[in-house]
Amino acid sequence: MESLFVLIHSPSVGPSTWTGVAERLTAAGHAVRVPSLLEVGKGEPPFWPRAAAAVREAVADVSQDRPLVLVAHSNAGLFVPAVRAALPHPVAASVFVDAALPARGGTTPVAGPELLDFLRPLAVDGVLPRWTDWWDEADVSPMFADAGIRRTIVEEQPRLPLSYYEQSIPVPPGWDDHPCAYVLFGPPYEHQAAEARTRGWRVAHLPGEHLHQTVDPAATAELITSLTDLTDLTEMTEGS
Repeated sequence: MESLFVLIHSPSVGPSTWTGVAERLTAAGHAVRVPSLLEVGKGEPPFWPRAAAAVREAVADVSQDRPLVLVAHSNAGLFVPAVRAALPHPVAASVFVDAALPARGGTTPVAGPELLDFLRPLAVDGVLPRWTDWWDEADVSPMFADAGIRRTIVEEQPRLPLSYYEQSIPVPPGWDDHPCAYVLFGPPYEHQAAEARTRGWRVAHLPGEHLHQTVDPAATAELITSLTDLTDLTEMTEGS
């Protein structure tokens, strides 16, 4: 049975960051779902159960015999173990796209001390600005292919509570009982790609900014499908 691709966006942005890739995968004949995590940061912590539930609900009508390919971008990488544990479906593969990696076991903090020190002064009544408002224009502008895409992504972003970044996410044993892979766009995720290699994962480099899947969705979709082609288990390290 052909796998269904589940494209998981970071709760810091929104599902439109996967729209172009979803369109390319669909055009190539693949089944795709793009869960929305925009409601994850609402309510009381911990927030990770809501993220796992949102993905589970997005595939609730899919036969439980059908394998899934989980594709997580950025901060969503931390939720993959919890998502895996929440799903009744088999997971054929997981792909981390310019993503944070979960710890090998125990729990994973969403943000380390350095990032929290940066975020705390930005919070007003415990709520942070939108993610793109954290950075200077010189950092934000290169991430977008054009003004229309930028407007869509920026307007969709939620304002997350600081407590979202203060949570820790459990890492259930055996969550990575399937092939995993990593797609690196560029800094500052090189160390995450290096860690993926030490775990024996496939690693590929597609040079670009952090939202490069919105700039070149065709190449991103092609690379994801190549990395999840389970008939070819040769490790990919192109450009790395």
